[in-house]
Amino acid sequence: MLTQTHLFQEIHQQPTVLQNLFAAERVNIQRIADAIRARHITNVFIAARGTSDNAGRYAQYLFGAVNQLPVGLATPSLYSLYHRPPKFQDALVIGISQSGASPDIVSVVAAAQEQGAATLAITNIPDSPLGKSADYIIPLHAGQEQSVAATKTYTTQLMALALLSASLANDAEMFSTLEKIPLHLESILKMNDEIARAAERFRYMRVCVVIGRGFNYSTAFETALKIKELTYVLAEPYSSADFLHGPVALIEEAFPTLVIAPSGALQAEMLHFVETLNERGAEVIAISDVPEILQRARVQLPLRASVPEWASPLVSVAAGQLFAMHLANVRDYDVDRPRGLRKVTETK
Repeated sequence: MLTQTHLFQEIHQQPTVLQNLFAAERVNIQRIADAIRARHITNVFIAARGTSDNAGRYAQYLFGAVNQLPVGLATPSLYSLYHRPPKFQDALVIGISQSGASPDIVSVVAAAQEQGAATLAITNIPDSPLGKSADYIIPLHAGQEQSVAATKTYTTQLMALALLSASLANDAEMFSTLEKIPLHLESILKMNDEIARAAERFRYMRVCVVIGRGFNYSTAFETALKIKELTYVLAEPYSSADFLHGPVALIEEAFPTLVIAPSGALQAEMLHFVETLNERGAEVIAISDVPEILQRARVQLPLRASVPEWASPLVSVAAGQLFAMHLANVRDYDVDRPRGLRKVTETK
């Protein structure tokens, strides 16, 4: 039964683990932010793979918009295989890894520490190689994650990054928003049956695209990854802007297009984008709290609790997780054991 799977249970544990992380780490993260501020950091590099890399994409927008810090995603093979690490100057180097065990991610953080850069590990396993290699550590408090497809470790990574951003900014309103995220997530999880019915429609889907932009560019990548991992559908993520620069030629009658479009600075553009898709005959699945966008979608997955756009990836991704899980279930796949995958992947 689906409700007995690790994946189902871990998706539904997310409000609790986020609440636990907020309570357990807020003071520690403020101390880390104070120490980072004292080091006069001017830029951030993030080393991550897979799902954690998508958390890094979120950080690019978050630290850029809130803290005016440019964020680059590191290229771990430069450290682990080419042995030609770039120079870090006045940088904060963050390693993000659920297990903290991947040698290439550890190598980036270790090289940065040797150069004297500030280093931070965000991991669910504090005593992992990654945790031991960094100056500072934010444990995720997600508990054991047994499903191969990461869910609760992803949203706790987003929460850790958001708490760090809020602490660097000394922004009380951000803290207030983050404290309420578990309640907003509960409202998404109550859509479980509704999303299960929507997934039935796409049982025989072979390809699709997943669209997001701005803060939810990361959500598009993470949702597409979950669809690929769990259902073996070729799901390609794009920003709406990049999609219009060529890939829009893919769109034909009934082409499945999942659009993640919470309210915020991009909602007018995303509304126009959905109208363009409809003109081309796409089958639009919309994850949104904007009524005009939902009305123009064939399948509507409403975000019933609106949050500021910068915090929306912590909420909107849950709808994508549920959609991928239920699509795998209706295709009779084992959601806990995707073919050819292991829980911990160690790359060099």
